[in-house]
Amino acid sequence: MATDDSLKRRSFLKAAGGATAAATLAGCTGGDDEGDGTTTDETTESMGGTTEEDEETTEESQSSGGTLTFARGNDSGTLDFQNTTSGEDAKVTNQIYDGLIEFEPGKTSLKAGLATDWSVDGKTVSMTLREGVMFHNGEEFTADDYVATYRRFVDKDYKHYPGQEYASSYGPYALGNWIDSVEKSGDYEVTVTLKKPYAPILKNFAMFCSKVHSLKAIEEYGTELKNNPVGTGPFKFDSWDTGNARIRLTKNEDYWGDEKAKVDEVVFTAVGQNTSRAQTLVSGGADIIDGLGAQASQVVDSSDKAELLERPGINVGYMAFNMSKFKPFRKKKVRQAINYAIDTKSIVDTIFKGIASEASQPIPSSVMGYNKDLDPYPQDLEKAESLLKEAGHGDGLEFELATFKNPRPYNPSPNQAAQVVKSNLGKVGITVNIKTQPFNPFLDYTDSYKHDACFLGWNTDNGDPDNFYYALLHPGVDRSEVPDGQDWINPDNHDSVNTLDAAAWANTEFMKLTEDGQSTYKTGERKPKYQKAGEIFHEECPWVALNHAKELRGVANRVNGYKVPPIGGPFLNLVSLE
Repeated sequence: MATDDSLKRRSFLKAAGGATAAATLAGCTGGDDEGDGTTTDETTESMGGTTEEDEETTEESQSSGGTLTFARGNDSGTLDFQNTTSGEDAKVTNQIYDGLIEFEPGKTSLKAGLATDWSVDGKTVSMTLREGVMFHNGEEFTADDYVATYRRFVDKDYKHYPGQEYASSYGPYALGNWIDSVEKSGDYEVTVTLKKPYAPILKNFAMFCSKVHSLKAIEEYGTELKNNPVGTGPFKFDSWDTGNARIRLTKNEDYWGDEKAKVDEVVFTAVGQNTSRAQTLVSGGADIIDGLGAQASQVVDSSDKAELLERPGINVGYMAFNMSKFKPFRKKKVRQAINYAIDTKSIVDTIFKGIASEASQPIPSSVMGYNKDLDPYPQDLEKAESLLKEAGHGDGLEFELATFKNPRPYNPSPNQAAQVVKSNLGKVGITVNIKTQPFNPFLDYTDSYKHDACFLGWNTDNGDPDNFYYALLHPGVDRSEVPDGQDWINPDNHDSVNTLDAAAWANTEFMKLTEDGQSTYKTGERKPKYQKAGEIFHEECPWVALNHAKELRGVANRVNGYKVPPIGGPFLNLVSLE
């Protein structure tokens, strides 16, 4: 599921359209979210889907009735999944719409959605669609709806294409960059032809941006779908009070699945401050809240009215070195010295207070390709000083650290963390000037490579290592465009740059591994490539890898059946109220 990093993510997605990576693989079905880097399945040359329903979602569907209130930090900006990159928007649209493939509730594995079966063979993805599914407007779902949905997202020649300003960059990023065509091969059969085999494609079909519109609704509403969503999901849109940031959904009594909603309606509300949101939960004003920092989580945890639920997050928080602007960062020994000087364990233990763990690499341990042999850099001030001296900076350095004001899921206390970094580096002769901004202008700042160093972070869209390694550390240019003997690029010299690579890092060996990781068919072949990529990352230090944060939710005692999802969701149709 997308995060709130909308601007940053949008910039990358735009850049990804011009990326030249060799995407020559195919995806897989299902997965395992239990530790040891096995988020992605073992794959076969030809991969079939499944029509088996998860046992947890085939339980008797009993309606408890009532109104479930979900409080979050912000209101939605749109109710059209093709019009957004925001996780706040996806929380709502995921209740209204279904996709061809879905993430298992509470897991990262895949399950059948509007497609009952699928197979991947080279560049061809064949899908059998579910019959007898009705949209909320009374229209029956067929292959025509998916073809129209796909074309509306990525085909600028399609008569219903809403325009580049409206269609989010997730269109090319998740689908269009990799898909050559989507064709109806029967009323309930769709054939997807890939430009090249591409490993994450099935997981991309399960992303929030890959839901399915009604063709009739596309024709009727056009861009007004952002206010008039028509899906096949377990909840139907009822009303949106934008003045009070309240969206009301009602139970879809005719839902096709076994997971019919148990509550009568869901109301999404917005409470901006984390602690205020926690207090709203405790006082009974909300049933489920998210966006918790350390302080807000303590409010929930100390209450007898609600429970604090947590699970390991699939995310990373980090400090990136902008090699394109600050010349000393082009020296590996300087980057290593800063890694040795910063006490990431102290940041995690005393500032993040147990809601995060130290990171040694871009991916957490639940993601395929995690390298168990890599440890976080320990604080070693003597080693840091020695490396700085060897790099010709024994007399010290001075640089700017750009950060954001508001807590993020991967960095719940950015200002305090920045102060620790400043203090740590001061001990080895490095002066840090902290520049703090609200989040959106901060992202504009880093997108423009105006920073020396910056705090950033990432929550995965699909649980695939490609969604970290390629998304955050591949510069989005061809390897041939990287000057010999150089491991960074000047973004101003390239038409298409992945601005999510905030370090402007361009290590060609690493780039090739991530490109090969996309184009390698089997997990057994992909895994060592990402493990090797992790080794290069650890040695070359384009970032200080700070932490992996937990996913936290506050849940009222009267709520049953809620699971913290690592991706997708929230699966509110599974929730009942006492």
